[in-house]
Amino acid sequence: MGTPDFIRELRETAGHQLLFLPGVSAIVFDDEGRVLLGRRADTGNWSIIGGIPEPGEQPAMTAEREVYEETAVRCEAERVVLVQALPEPVTYPNGDQCQYMDITLRCRATGGEARVNDDESLEVGWFSVDALPELREFARFRIKQAMEDEPTWFQRGAGA
Repeated sequence: MGTPDFIRELRETAGHQLLFLPGVSAIVFDDEGRVLLGRRADTGNWSIIGGIPEPGEQPAMTAEREVYEETAVRCEAERVVLVQALPEPVTYPNGDQCQYMDITLRCRATGGEARVNDDESLEVGWFSVDALPELREFARFRIKQAMEDEPTWFQRGAGA
């Protein structure tokens, strides 16, 4: 889907200035313990699946929607893994600047076949946690935390 309509409307008046936005990341595991990743069209890098909630949308619904929109995999959000303000703003190729408050959720795949399902990904696939492709520390940390038994509600700068 790309940039949500409500963000496009904000950008009409805000221009490229920094926006502080909520973000939701989904760490999706299948029955074999593999994690679902997508190779992003904007950077070419492998990453966990995520996106911006629509106004009024709950984080679990955002995770489930984004996973399906990007990968055609159905999932169920199981628990919060981490809530963390990302320390660095992101500057997109068009000049838009955003800084995110990320809510990471552990999810369980419930159906569908992993495939590119929109224009945000170049590839999608399941990966053993012991054989992950090159990932930013942001993604690696969240996968590691999702494998733990307890949520991480508070972090001081770790995993950004």
